[in-house]
Amino acid sequence: MDNPKIVWGIIGCGDVTEKKSGPAFNRINNSQLMAVMRRDAAKAADYASRHQVPLWYSDADDLLDNIDLNAIYVATPPSSHLAYALSALRRGKSVYVEKPVTLNAIEAETLLQEVKERDGKLVVAHYRRQLPLFLKVKELVGNGEIGELRTVQLRLWQSRMPDLVTKGGGDWRTDPAVSGGGYFFDLAPHQLDLMLYFFGMPVSYDGFSLIQDKESAVADLTTGTILFENQLVFNGSWCFNVAKENQVDKVEIVGSLGHITFSIFGNSVVFKTRYGEEEFVFDHPENIQLPMISRTVDYFSGIGPNPSPIEEALVLMKIIDNFSTIRP
Repeated sequence: MDNPKIVWGIIGCGDVTEKKSGPAFNRINNSQLMAVMRRDAAKAADYASRHQVPLWYSDADDLLDNIDLNAIYVATPPSSHLAYALSALRRGKSVYVEKPVTLNAIEAETLLQEVKERDGKLVVAHYRRQLPLFLKVKELVGNGEIGELRTVQLRLWQSRMPDLVTKGGGDWRTDPAVSGGGYFFDLAPHQLDLMLYFFGMPVSYDGFSLIQDKESAVADLTTGTILFENQLVFNGSWCFNVAKENQVDKVEIVGSLGHITFSIFGNSVVFKTRYGEEEFVFDHPENIQLPMISRTVDYFSGIGPNPSPIEEALVLMKIIDNFSTIRP
């Protein structure tokens, strides 16, 4: 039935759900957050109490078995995304899953097949797609404001403890069994997904990673190149071992008539041509995932398209797998 009320359960009510996503579910028409789950029962109960959520669980199966829930938000670390998403889909529930969607492309392919076989609905939380800043970039690119596209240069250089990482959960991000790799796996999906969102599917891609700091258990430097159908070339550089004063987060899209500069984790876009320079400054929503969750509710309700499909996330995971191959 089209346009049912979307009643949510969250699996993994940790840091990311405190402000970025959790409160948004009750701020959207036709959407209600009814239940949360965390393996630590005391923390689950505390979250439910502070956010006025009616039900809490310490076992995911108990939450998934609640027939009143028709949508599940998987907000755990990546190592459990596949299992929880499959369990939800097999119970006939729609799924909104955090990024990266899975540990690797093989798992993403498994998830895609499940979605197809069950005619299920799944959205990946690449929420920057719906933020006004990046919609503005997409508009400038799509309207040909900088002419024919030539190259995209991306640099994300951070210290060994990046300021961009959500505080309180650093350890699992550098455990490959839980995160898939290091900080690249946590931060690059936002960036690379936007490249696919802006420029379409790639023709080819290649890259590699290094462990430069021998005290690190995971790669701390990654580099990669993507060729898009319109002959646009993307070059990306990620480094997580620089000094604080050398940190940078910058993307530059260069065309035949000008360029667009912005940062993935910033709030402004600079648009420059021979006629001058203009800066657009944006205030992100208090709950930064709210626009994406709103589009997700529309999709689950049958009144809108999928804002971030698993098919595109699979391509992203293939790129990440390629770029993260460690060279000896």
